[in-house]
Amino acid sequence: MKSFVAALAFCTRIPVPASLVIGTEDVGRSARYFPLIGAMLGGAYLLLAWILHPFLAPLVIAAIALAVEASATGALHFDGLADMADGFGGGRTVEDVLRIMRDHAIGSYGGTALLLLMLIKAFALASLFEGPGGWWVVLLAPVMGRWSILLLSATTPYARPNVAVSRFIGKRDLVWGSLVCAAIAIPAGRWKGLLCWAAVLASSWMLRRYFRRRIGGVTGDTLGGTEEICEALTLVVGLALARA
Repeated sequence: MKSFVAALAFCTRIPVPASLVIGTEDVGRSARYFPLIGAMLGGAYLLLAWILHPFLAPLVIAAIALAVEASATGALHFDGLADMADGFGGGRTVEDVLRIMRDHAIGSYGGTALLLLMLIKAFALASLFEGPGGWWVVLLAPVMGRWSILLLSATTPYARPNVAVSRFIGKRDLVWGSLVCAAIAIPAGRWKGLLCWAAVLASSWMLRRYFRRRIGGVTGDTLGGTEEICEALTLVVGLALARA
């Protein structure tokens, strides 16, 4: 139970009991529940769309869903994507990239990445809300995004010397998280869900190779950025499959 609460506290802004002491290692050990937290967020988007669909246009509902995501997660992964884009866009050496990613200011690369991500997610969500067969994509996208964090954390060294959450995420957590993904992707999307998963696996692995080549591993920002990229990718691929 503590592991699930630790995952909830790390991935969202949902209040947890103040008496519960949660450390870095506890969060790492709870990573197997990250895809389940993603499913909860996806379910919230679907509930929101169901409630607002009679009153608002799909694009407006999609914008509200993104606002809910930012509020519920503290914009954690949005921040990671912006820092990642600034770091790799503006840094030449390993030290430059890591230093820029530590800077809280958002530069032109980060701003552009966030704008493009928001546009892609908003229009993809709007199209899925509008059609009758895309509910499973909305549910699956945040699951796949958070699974990518497990994949990279369990298979890639941490690029900084300090202790981080990803250092405590292992192969067993990846297996458990993958079982959660399978339990959602197969019943919801069947073979289309598996295709979305394959697309996320391929893109995550390419990003992993790029991170290892540029900075020797992953950081919290690259994990957050990968999550958002994979979530948007699932929405786009799932939308194309839903329309096929």
